[in-house]
Amino acid sequence: MKNLKEIIASYSNKDLEHRKNWYSPAAEAYNKTRPRYPQDLIRQVVEITQLSSNSKILEVGCGPATATVAFAQLGCSILSLEPNTDFYQLAQQNCQQYPNVEIQNTSFEEWMLETEKFDAVLAASSFHWIPMEVGYPKAAKALKKNGYLILLWNKELQPRYRVYQRLSEVYQIHAPSLNRYEDRKTQEDILRGLGQMIIDSGQFKDLVAGNVESEVIYTVDEYLTLLNTYSPYLKLEPQNKEALFTGLRDRIEHEFGGSLHLSYISAFHIAQKCQ
Repeated sequence: MKNLKEIIASYSNKDLEHRKNWYSPAAEAYNKTRPRYPQDLIRQVVEITQLSSNSKILEVGCGPATATVAFAQLGCSILSLEPNTDFYQLAQQNCQQYPNVEIQNTSFEEWMLETEKFDAVLAASSFHWIPMEVGYPKAAKALKKNGYLILLWNKELQPRYRVYQRLSEVYQIHAPSLNRYEDRKTQEDILRGLGQMIIDSGQFKDLVAGNVESEVIYTVDEYLTLLNTYSPYLKLEPQNKEALFTGLRDRIEHEFGGSLHLSYISAFHIAQKCQ
């Protein structure tokens, strides 16, 4: 398996226009089925960073405002950047009741830097799409003295291992490259690596990390819609995807009653701007 930096580079090294449009085919599905960030996680982040109604947040790659709403409820001022037009429109809809949120249809790379203006730079499952040599320095420059970089992550939802073993047989036939299972240790190792990259950038210090595990139940329709929002599935040839999803649907309906119990880790990395 590629190391973490190579995996990150496989996302951030794509052409900017390609990155902007990557999720367009799955924007609605993403909005409906990707899990939100648990309230306990948000509470911990707010306590550590001391965010309040007086804070100014710059959000990088807000998507359909998956995390934006939770911070908007604090009453703080948020400038959210979203390069994908479909996500931008969904984010506007999802934030209609929050006049303190401004959403701009632009990328972080193209955004005109406002130096030392923000108390926090927030990115929820999006910072890996930005080249490291751009993302960390520009985030640091946008922050006030002692400002915080807040990176949130929702790791991929995982079925129970015995369920994975049964679904694995379908993957081996139709999409063997996607036949992988991430246990908690593997996901925690990935998260540690993501945190270390913040410190290695030389722009931030005093890293604090935490995570919360959640359990949810998805119907077979919700689960297949969810899968269709993950990048490896977006890359699949339509014929292969159809065969895979047909096989998964049949297995889930006949062996697991048409729904799956899933778990996922939500995590945060918080680091303070170096002086």
